[in-house]
Amino acid sequence: MTKVTRAGRPARRCAALVAALLLAVAPSYAGGRSAAAAPAPKVARAAPTALPAPTGALPVGLRTTQLSDTSRRDPWNPGRHRELTVSLWYPALPSRAPHASYVTARESELILRFHGVRGVPADLLSRTRVHARLAPPPLPAPPRGLPLVLLSPGFTLPRTSLTGLAEELASRGYAVAAVDHAYEAAAISHPDGRVTGCLACEQRPEGARVAAVRAADLRFLRERLLRSPGAAGLPPLDPSRVAVVGHSMGGAAAFEALRTDAGFAAAANLDGTVHTAGKSPVDRPFLLLGAGEHGRPGADATWGRAWRDLSGPRRWLSVRGAGHLSFTDYAPLLERTGAAGPEVTLGAADAQRITRELVVAFLDERLRRHGPRLDTAARHDPEVVDHGR
Repeated sequence: MTKVTRAGRPARRCAALVAALLLAVAPSYAGGRSAAAAPAPKVARAAPTALPAPTGALPVGLRTTQLSDTSRRDPWNPGRHRELTVSLWYPALPSRAPHASYVTARESELILRFHGVRGVPADLLSRTRVHARLAPPPLPAPPRGLPLVLLSPGFTLPRTSLTGLAEELASRGYAVAAVDHAYEAAAISHPDGRVTGCLACEQRPEGARVAAVRAADLRFLRERLLRSPGAAGLPPLDPSRVAVVGHSMGGAAAFEALRTDAGFAAAANLDGTVHTAGKSPVDRPFLLLGAGEHGRPGADATWGRAWRDLSGPRRWLSVRGAGHLSFTDYAPLLERTGAAGPEVTLGAADAQRITRELVVAFLDERLRRHGPRLDTAARHDPEVVDHGR
């Protein structure tokens, strides 16, 4: 992967991949023809797609909240304060509450339109089934509180693209907060009824600027949740055990957050160019987890610079046959199209399983002190290549 300096370039790459994988479902509506040329669908609606079930022992609850940082003006819309829409997953008491929604029908429509997908039902993504239930009471936390993991998605991608990973972590005893960074995704719903789009995409900011804005978002989110977890519907949290995991631009933000904020205990980058590498050392645990090509040493100079910045515990792993979106919920759709390139050969089920196993192992090792879990998980799968520590 070549060096990327502007957020617009990786965004276009993500947009092209998302459009291609969503178009892969078109034959079920258009008799096998290309979705771009297909007439309006006349057949029965396809069955919903379900995310893989989390493998932990605990039921999972989900709440959604919006936070406003009145100390900052939004860089992409200076007329408003910075607003963050956040999904909160947590270990819950058993409940018969309804299952949560993946995205709303309106969000699905706008996401598909943003990525230029035609010929499929506008509510396609809203039919995806998830496993968390809506706002059940949280499971009582241990005396020291739960470890907290913040998730940051790729540029233009919604926070929901990391739902599978979030549910897995919550089922294993983590509190999880995935954030939609305002005006950086195709569709973000707000409590007052507004649905905002990607103003940042139109401005094409430098990647380093986006990473810095997101790092400030993550710091604000961590401080607010630690100050009053009960107000957000979460159980007590442990302020010494907070990590951030990000995909693509979210991975760049994870690196920047760890570099600039001692309040984060660890971070992981899932296949994201590191726009702020080479600035200062980072002395806390960091995981670089890349797709087959991006994860290869020498393929992305920013990863080499980031690696040299890491003076604390560090790991560099890649997954043979994985593509850029293999670390997200979109892997099952990616599997149904060859548009992502012949190098994406890893099956969706394996991609999702490996992502969950490696991220959980890294966090268990660094936040829970459970021993060398990451070594065990990496050796378990022949697709995982260890490039160093």
